Amino acid sequence: MVDLNRYYSLNDYLKQTYGEKVYKISLNAGMTCPNRDGTVGSRGCIFCSAGGSGDFAADKNLSVTEQLEQGRARIAGKYNGSSYIAYFQAYTNTYAPTAHLRNIFTEALRHPNIRILDIATRPDCLEPDVLELLEDLNRIKPVWVELGLQTIHPETAAFIRRGYELPVFAKAVQNLRARRIPVIVHTILGLPGEDLAHQLATVRYLNTLDIQGVKFQLLHILKHTDLALYYQEHPFRLPDMEEYFHILGRCLCTLRPDLVVHRLTGDGPKSLLIAPLWTGNKRQVLNRLHAYLQEHDIWQGKEC
Repeated sequence: MVDLNRYYSLNDYLKQTYGEKVYKISLNAGMTCPNRDGTVGSRGCIFCSAGGSGDFAADKNLSVTEQLEQGRARIAGKYNGSSYIAYFQAYTNTYAPTAHLRNIFTEALRHPNIRILDIATRPDCLEPDVLELLEDLNRIKPVWVELGLQTIHPETAAFIRRGYELPVFAKAVQNLRARRIPVIVHTILGLPGEDLAHQLATVRYLNTLDIQGVKFQLLHILKHTDLALYYQEHPFRLPDMEEYFHILGRCLCTLRPDLVVHRLTGDGPKSLLIAPLWTGNKRQVLNRLHAYLQEHDIWQGKEC
């Protein structure tokens, strides 16, 4: 259900399910990606940083348990609860031998304070043995899988060097749901060449799928990425704050009301952020966003 925040937030879902706030701890398992090691490509997606979208994840040289403890210590001053999500964030977290995956994922699940195992990966990295492993683990504690779709439009997918076709994504969702594994889908708003109609088409497509959550990410241009080089040579316009709120509001209106919204904007590391700079103050952005949704009477799933 959509609450007074006007969308079905991850925080609301977790409080309803676990009775308390649940904090996510970002982990780095030292993975790589087929879009970097030459299997699919060698330079990664055009927007992806050197950290493999895991710039806030822990030190890969630490064990999973050490990373979890470090994460708990980092937020101890603002959280006195006992529930956490082990989020394998950096790079492609099913792109390794199954035995290794079993070891690291089981280590996370064995931690007494971990409620959920959350795995970010690519839809072309879910082989049958990996799916079987995820199904086994899901019987121990809930396992979520996050898939980076970004867009349904083939021209944009080629531009960002996503490296797989839309049917690959659809098949991955089908395979995961056949094993009752919840699926969260990443989308990027503001990609070059896409207008509001393109973005709403992606949301409408997601509405047709058996998925459980969505992450909305405003396109960030980060230092040391190929997108930064492209932006320098071919400057393109990114939405300002109010424009982004309008786009996001329309997406929320279009989004199925049962889908959990895991993210609304995203935030890149300030040390790497080139544009849009207004995203650097996350609290201010979210406060203004919630005010915008209220001012314009925007509700998830309500036509606007």
